[in-house]
Amino acid sequence: MPENEPTTARAGLENLLHETRSFPPSTAFAAQANAGPELYEEARADRLAFWAEQATELVSWHTSFTETLDWSQAPVARWFADGTLNAAYNAVDRHVEAGLGDRVAIHFEGEPGDTRTVTYAELQREVARAANALAALGVSTGDRVVIYLPMVVEAVVAMLACARIGAPHSVVFGGFSADALRSRIADAEATLVITADGGYRRGAPSALKPAVDDALAPKEGAAPTTVQHVLVVRRTGQDTAWTEGRDVWWHDALAAADTQHDPVWVEAEHPLFILYTSGTTGKPKGILHTTGGYLTQAAYTHRTVFDLKPETDVYWCTADVGWVTGHTYVVYGPLLNGATQVLYEGTPDTPHQGRWWEIVEKYGVSILYTAPTAIRACMKWGDEIPARYDLSSLRVLGSVGEPINPEAWMWYRRVIGGDRAPIVDTWWQTETGAIMISPLPGVTAAKPGSAQVPLPGVVATVVDDEAHEVPDGGGGYLVVPEPWPSMLRGIWGDLERFQDTYWSRFPGIYFAGDGAKKDEDGDIWLLGRVDDVMNVSGHRLSTTEIESALVSNAIVAEAAVVGATDEMTGQAVVAFVILRGEHAARGADAEGAAAVQKELRDHVAREIGPIAKPKRILVVPELPKTRSGKIMRRLLRDVAEDRAVGDATTLADSSVMELIAAGLHTPAAASQD
Repeated sequence: MPENEPTTARAGLENLLHETRSFPPSTAFAAQANAGPELYEEARADRLAFWAEQATELVSWHTSFTETLDWSQAPVARWFADGTLNAAYNAVDRHVEAGLGDRVAIHFEGEPGDTRTVTYAELQREVARAANALAALGVSTGDRVVIYLPMVVEAVVAMLACARIGAPHSVVFGGFSADALRSRIADAEATLVITADGGYRRGAPSALKPAVDDALAPKEGAAPTTVQHVLVVRRTGQDTAWTEGRDVWWHDALAAADTQHDPVWVEAEHPLFILYTSGTTGKPKGILHTTGGYLTQAAYTHRTVFDLKPETDVYWCTADVGWVTGHTYVVYGPLLNGATQVLYEGTPDTPHQGRWWEIVEKYGVSILYTAPTAIRACMKWGDEIPARYDLSSLRVLGSVGEPINPEAWMWYRRVIGGDRAPIVDTWWQTETGAIMISPLPGVTAAKPGSAQVPLPGVVATVVDDEAHEVPDGGGGYLVVPEPWPSMLRGIWGDLERFQDTYWSRFPGIYFAGDGAKKDEDGDIWLLGRVDDVMNVSGHRLSTTEIESALVSNAIVAEAAVVGATDEMTGQAVVAFVILRGEHAARGADAEGAAAVQKELRDHVAREIGPIAKPKRILVVPELPKTRSGKIMRRLLRDVAEDRAVGDATTLADSSVMELIAAGLHTPAAASQD
């Protein structure tokens, strides 16, 4: 590594990759933007007054709050605690009362091509009916409801109906197994499950109800289920097993319900939802979010980060409601702001690889928020596919879920955004509840691959092992030293685990679990989970930076990097790459793969330095990804270290691991010096 490469003063992460491109906002965009640079000054001058102002302006209160923050029971915060409100009233009723009942809330697009348009007035009636149906089934304020649904309108209605009666919801992603569902139902002690006969995935009906039946069946050594009823949405029409007395059709329950329902006014700290973040093994980790502070930051970030103009914009977040992005930026944020949005049930390549762009053209989508994994997949399929569609309606693009490598960022801007739409690269977590770090369109000169600065009102920085803030140009750990409104209030039923998990590494400071660096301007770059940091000959290297270097080569579509145990260097860099379509044949034989390895190793050495050169590079047809699009590096590490591959049940396609494991032992995958 070059001697002049900046590192942290104390132990931290190496800062290796440097990005010099910058895209200032256009004068025209800045002139109409919701946020201006003065927002940072206002928040710095009096942070709590700033948040009180957002809560007052963006949220409707039944009883006004008088206290902004009570931090006396840290790390459990109380925001706006003496105020009362209702999340569903804020998302729906107040817009109808304001005369906006005819505004479209949701343009639903089913995977088979069926469509549905729902106005705010129609949504209000559906939510009221559903709330009455839940009450008729014995659900009351404080009871927990598990939701296990595909991306259909009923998923949004179900969440809002729970919020309307003050029953915390726990949405479980529809791709999770019966065991994962069982553990979450048991931990939350849910009394009701809302599911569907099935949903459509990649052109075929995919059953959901059997997993619910399995999850609720008696199991040796387990306590009897707390669930009393299962409410079933008819989506696919497939044959569905039925338990009389327990199972109820959604359409029957709603048909019998009144369209009038008075919302339950709850305290600001009343639980709104529990969202589980662990895998299928071990005790699940239920992240608890409450009402007032969460809604405030959801509405504020959605309006500010995406420059939302609810009268004219058509917004589309591609996330599933099973993840926190779907909670905050499909359900609560957009609806609180009175937005019109697209809800799409299917995958980006069903029935063809242009499906997303077809939808953008059809509805005139102006704001698109999606994951780097999806962006890279579209990049891999080729520029000619989006080029077939009119994407000129897009005016703001967003990225979420993991750090986006600069080349994917550039492709997103050029091919999807027409070299004019600003990109907001957002960092946040299930635990933070809402966006924490992001450029502001119209204010920030955007840098490809950087989340850049904490939002006005948010305090976040990068520290070393001893909690000292690193200098500009240094790397370390991303922390949030001051409380924020949408922060988690705990792990459901386990305060000690909450403190140990998030507040013990740096006492009194929230540690996100992510590595980060600051560039010479002080802007923040995310480096992925600290668990993914490699220690190579004493250098602590980020997988994210090496992956970005690999993808910056014109032949690479996607890359995943892991550290494998190595006798000489402690850990060795092992890379798995997917070649772009026109170059895919180059990795088909040993000679071609060896040439690809040499080209890419030399490329990484030029981009970062010799220390980061992968010891092995394997050309693969696909990477192991969860159904939410996250790369499972744990499984790649198993392969790289010749171990039996661990639990792959959450993968979108488990056969991928067999192909990768077979390929690693071919002559083309041999180690390089």
